[in-house]
Order: sequence, then C-alpha cells, then structure tokens
Amino acid sequence: MIEQAFFYRDTWVEVNLDCIVANVSEVRKRLPEEVAIIGVVKANAYGHGDYQVAQAALEAGATMLAVAFMDEALSLRGKGITAPILVLGASRPEDVNIASAENITLTVFEPEWLEQAKEYLDSNATLSLHVKVDTGMGRIGVRSIEELSMVEKSIASDSRLLFDGIFTHFATADELTDSYFHEQLGRFKEMVASLHTRPACIHSSNSAAALRYGEAHFNAVRLGIIMYGLSPSQEIKPELPFQLKEAFSLHSKLTQVKRVNKGEKISYGGTYETAEEEWIGTIPIGYADGWIRKLQGQEVLVNGVRSPIVGRICMDQLMVKLPYEVPVGTVITLIGEQQGSIIPIDEIADTLETINYEVPCLIASRVPRIYKRDGQIIDMKNPLLPKTLG
Repeated sequence: MIEQAFFYRDTWVEVNLDCIVANVSEVRKRLPEEVAIIGVVKANAYGHGDYQVAQAALEAGATMLAVAFMDEALSLRGKGITAPILVLGASRPEDVNIASAENITLTVFEPEWLEQAKEYLDSNATLSLHVKVDTGMGRIGVRSIEELSMVEKSIASDSRLLFDGIFTHFATADELTDSYFHEQLGRFKEMVASLHTRPACIHSSNSAAALRYGEAHFNAVRLGIIMYGLSPSQEIKPELPFQLKEAFSLHSKLTQVKRVNKGEKISYGGTYETAEEEWIGTIPIGYADGWIRKLQGQEVLVNGVRSPIVGRICMDQLMVKLPYEVPVGTVITLIGEQQGSIIPIDEIADTLETINYEVPCLIASRVPRIYKRDGQIIDMKNPLLPKTLG
C-alpha cells in the first residue's frame, strides 16, 4: 500500500482538496464579481496543510492568502506559492526587509510600530502594508481616527511604503444577535471614510460575515473556517446558504484485537472495567497526536459501527470496545465517513466542549497527511521522515 511507503505506523489524516475547491467556489458564486477572496491558511491551514490548501483555494477563485505570522508566509514562499500573502498578526519591525524581499504584505497596528519599521527598512526597499483597525475585538489595531491619520501620513511621507489595504475583524459575526456587529461595522466605515487616500484592498468580513452581511463585503472578504467545510458556529449553521463539505478526516488501523474476560481493567488507572466478555482493540493514536484524554468515551467507526473508546487514552495508543471480533488491520475512522456512518468534527468539538476550529489544529504534525483530488492521492506529507521517502 502507498501509505506503507510513506509512513510506518497506521494512523493518518486525509484531506479532500475537492472539498476545499467546492467550498470556495460556492462562496465565489455568491459574491459580487468585484469582491476578492482572501484565503486564510494560518496555523498550517487550520491543521489541513498550508501549501496544498493554498493551491486549492487559489484554483477555486481566491486571489490572495492570509497567515498569522511571517514564518507562515515564508513557509508558503519556500514551497513555491507566488500569490500575494498578508500577515494578519504583528511582525517585528526589524524583519521588514525580509518581508520586502519576499513580497509579503505586513500589518500596521500602531503608529509606533510603523516608525520603528521605517528605521530598519533599507533605502531601496519597498514594503506593502495593510492597516489593522481595532473596532471592538480588543486585539491589535489602531483605535481612533487620530491614530489612523498618523499612520496614513507616515506612510504617505515615505516612498518606500505602499498603503495597499485596511481591515478590521468582527467579534460576533457568527452570532444571531447582530447589534455589536453593526456597531463594529459602523466604526470601521467611519475610519475608512476619514482616509485621504483610499487603499486598493478594504476587507472586514470573516467567513460568517462574508455569507451573512453583504454590507460588510467592501472589496474583499477573508475565508477561513468555511473554506474547510466547517460552520463558524453552531448558532448560524442552519442559516448557511449551501451545504459545507468537510475536508478533514482521521483514520487508523487496529494493531491488536483480544478477547477480555468480565471484570478486567483497561488502561491507566483501571478506570474502565469490562462488564462482560468483550472484544478490545488497540489503535496507534494517543494524546501526543492530539487525540487527548478528554476524548475517553468518544466513539470511533469500526466497519461503520460506532464503538466507544474505553479506558484512559495513552500518549500513543488507545483502546476501543469492538462490536464483535474483527481482524487486526481493520481501518478505524475517528473523524469522517465510513460505510455510511459519519463522525463529524463538530461532534468531536462537542465532546471536547470547544469549537470546531480547534479540532483539526489539535492533530499533531507527526500524524501524516494524505491529500486527495478526484479520489486519487496527489500529495503526501510526513514531517518525521526525509522528503525522499515522501
């Protein structure tokens, strides 16, 4: 099997890039032609794989990418991505020449940062900038028209600097109550209206706002969680205008199957005791892979049958109560579809009492990723092995 040439334990993630393309394409169809799509691929594309997702998003109609930190932008450049990249978070002023050399757009979030950056920037360099406005999120960003005016004048006074964009971020766009959203949008409109020079790219909408509020489109939107086939929140999921296609699935195989007598204890602390004679299967995935101990009791799919995790999850392995005797090597699905049964990411998020964003990000890089298009493997990534084996 191809997996055996690529990794040497039977646990892997599959990313269906057709789903990425489909989700972005569906949004593209619903936006005015003049509104651009910025594909958000920060955090290794929410655990899916930055390069592969970036390619799929660009193919589907995105014209720009966004990341959190400059390291992530440089990673994409190193892998051959040439599309415009915006760093949404704070960068160090002393690193501006690297951004300039690699054609990476940085975020200005306060006048002081800009003045420091100008001191470091080489005399023959040019640096593309987007200004972040804090309209109520409370993270980075200029907070007043006075601060924004200072930044605009500082950029205009230096021929090395390009004022290419301005943006904000909504705190409650994924909630049904929209009063605070409109408050933020109003503040952003006031800030933009105060500018003497209107930059080429104005963006405020995250995934939720992109689909719910046309008045917040301006001329670009940022697609994050929806691109991966996940709803920004359970609250607005029924409102979404199309069926999202979840791209991420997680699989493993049984490494041992044993018949255990009634009254035997399973795993650390003996927290699970068999109530009868049971078939117990061991799976090579654990909390070091991101399948954390709080998932004890969560079900997995065995031949399409839901089967519970029993006993405490170990660092590298866990045990499940099997519905019947099945052979070693049987494929187990922890997230995804198997024989008509589905365990979605939202279910795992509910078990963990968190949001769906967190789940794929939790799955460690030591779990290999397999990328598929049209049902065929087109790429593979295993950071633990030399590239020549991938």
